[in-house]
Amino acid sequence: METDAAALPADGDYKRPESVLVMICTRAGEVLLMERTRPHGFWQSVTGSLHWEESARAAAARELAEETGLSAGNKLVDLRRTVSFPIVPPWRTRYAPSAHTNREHWFALELPARRSIRLNPAEHRQCRWLPAAQAVRRATSWTNRRLIREWMVRHLAG
Repeated sequence: METDAAALPADGDYKRPESVLVMICTRAGEVLLMERTRPHGFWQSVTGSLHWEESARAAAARELAEETGLSAGNKLVDLRRTVSFPIVPPWRTRYAPSAHTNREHWFALELPARRSIRLNPAEHRQCRWLPAAQAVRRATSWTNRRLIREWMVRHLAG
């Protein structure tokens, strides 16, 4: 079956296969996790795709504000770590047919103490501040669990 090229979305209509993961934590070792509205039971840190002309840092700051109401200012730390993973079948249509993997950039925002969070109800149902070890067990994605574990090692080493 042939596909009409005019019926296909332009590259700019597809999501960019590049995203950010922003862990919000406290000096006391707590991590903020949020439960997505869909799928139910999917817990994560702040995440989101980069817009086509956006830097990873700008995307991290934007997603942080959109998902939590927090402003990072100059406290957003680029962990200079990226991981790649396959784009899973349920999300394939969001990306160009040639995109098979997503590249995720890691950031952290360490706060002196817990802050009130203003969730975006279109994206998240609830949030919890959890001890890091508990956050590792609750986080749904392997990249989120790995980021929290790596942060725990650095945090405990002090």
